[in-house]
Amino acid sequence: MDHFNLKDGVLHAEDVPLPVIADAVGTPVYVYSTATIERHVAVFKAALAEVESGTDGPLIAFAVKANPNRAVLATLAKAGLGADVVSAGELLRARAAGVPADKIVFSGVGKTEEEMRLALSEGIFQFNIESEPEAEMLSDVATAMGLRAPVAFRINPNVIAGTHAKISTGGSEDKFGVAYDRAIAAYARAAALPGLDVRGVAVHIGSQLTDLGPSRAAFEKIGALIADLRAAGHAIVTADLGGGLGVPYDPAKPIPPLPQAYGEMVRDVTRGWNVRLLFEPGRVIVGNAGVLLSRVIRVKPGVGDPFVIVDAAMNDLMRPSLYDAWHDIRSVSPNGADMTANIVGPICESGDTFAKKRAMDAVAPGDLVTFMTAGAYGATMANTYNSRALTPEVLVTGDQWAVVRERQPIEALIAADKLPPWI
Repeated sequence: MDHFNLKDGVLHAEDVPLPVIADAVGTPVYVYSTATIERHVAVFKAALAEVESGTDGPLIAFAVKANPNRAVLATLAKAGLGADVVSAGELLRARAAGVPADKIVFSGVGKTEEEMRLALSEGIFQFNIESEPEAEMLSDVATAMGLRAPVAFRINPNVIAGTHAKISTGGSEDKFGVAYDRAIAAYARAAALPGLDVRGVAVHIGSQLTDLGPSRAAFEKIGALIADLRAAGHAIVTADLGGGLGVPYDPAKPIPPLPQAYGEMVRDVTRGWNVRLLFEPGRVIVGNAGVLLSRVIRVKPGVGDPFVIVDAAMNDLMRPSLYDAWHDIRSVSPNGADMTANIVGPICESGDTFAKKRAMDAVAPGDLVTFMTAGAYGATMANTYNSRALTPEVLVTGDQWAVVRERQPIEALIAADKLPPWI
């Protein structure tokens, strides 16, 4: 469910007509709905209400990579969520948005010494470490600072998530985590290192999961591993079950499992683990909470279907180019007529194609369109290819709206280039 609906024939974000934002800010522009974000947080929390998770309850750490806008993170922090970060930049963004350090989990395969020092100085909740060499580096850093680093090993369970290959992370050939069969030895090695408080297990098998079967299989393996680790003398008190729950993009496809079904599965599998559970939702919280608002430049005749050329491009929304991802495309002011078209942007790449042979609302030059379900992995992946400005972002609440990231002036982009003294 989202809060983007037609009112008097015009698409609104909550109570704000999208043409108002387009006229004031220009296009393309990302628009986020506070009410949708808050509702998704409430639904996810309710889904986990009955899981066993110690006296403190589960820690829900939003995956900052999905949408790192500070206003979005501040909204989530106000709702009680923590943050799952994978870089120093994401850590600093989360802290700047008001996320308490003791609700931050640091994941990722390539943490540097500098990033480790920052996270230790901030006092984060936990490092999810992904290799024995990383454990050794963190041990050295923590020991030099006179601190102890709370850690969990991310385990690669060799479970295929059934999602797109580029967002699958739990197979044996993926770069993430310690191989399941190597886990006992890795924990033994880490336990012997100074400066580490080895206390947890983590797993994350992929993103945009549409079937609970692979997650259940991975979690069952983690439950068995926890028992083995305890038998080996390790005090395991946390289990991070990652994120990845999918959201509906293509209305023609089955709806992914709802958070309630996910929560019921987690409750059944983790009963008796006697740990504090951690979760890293991203897409399921913000995906449907955002749209990319764009304007039609022209409609170009094609050999077959026409090309609808919009002012948004692959640099603004990369998912279709990267993953052949589907986004529903709607007219902001539909007139009841339909068309079949290829929707493309102005970038000089054939890959700058959002959809081919798409049945959609009929549009004409100057019309506004929205790319739906663009709140996750949209603006965060944008770039300046073809010297295009980074897309601005707007946050809506009720009948109020505010620009939460300005459009970058092209002059600023050019000024960032420095000429060497010989030119």
